[in-house]
Amino acid sequence: MNLQKLFKMQEELDRFIQSNQGINEDVFRKKGLALLIELAELANETRCFKFWSQKGPSERNIILEEYVDSIHFLLSLGIEKNLNMLEEWPERVGENDLTELFIGTQREILDFLEDYSMTNYQDLWSWYGAIAEELGFSYEDIFDAYLAKNQTNYDRQNNGY
Repeated sequence: MNLQKLFKMQEELDRFIQSNQGINEDVFRKKGLALLIELAELANETRCFKFWSQKGPSERNIILEEYVDSIHFLLSLGIEKNLNMLEEWPERVGENDLTELFIGTQREILDFLEDYSMTNYQDLWSWYGAIAEELGFSYEDIFDAYLAKNQTNYDRQNNGY
């Protein structure tokens, strides 16, 4: 998947939100925390760690929307640190267990927030790619869901969200 179109769309959305909300402060760490929260919300919808419960995961479209919420912040963090030249989704990590993927991804987010190097950014994308694959999401699924959520985010801003 070529990421450049997503970066451009996210950059436009970020600019719109910051202008609409009158944001003049550095929000990198806040976006980082938002990414951690979105990752946790995604994990919660998969229920992969809830060994005590027999209830299954949420519907696929709900999980995909949560996944794409993370992608918005992942793109935005890269834009903040001028790492938006990443063109292709890096090769995924080899882990196949969703619980381990969520723990590893959380670690990668924290590493990136402390050292926002291209290497750490690519590693973070690799972990997100592994989550997508384990959840059965294609790049087309992700792209289409991103487009829909991007429009929702504009609509929310225009309606006083």
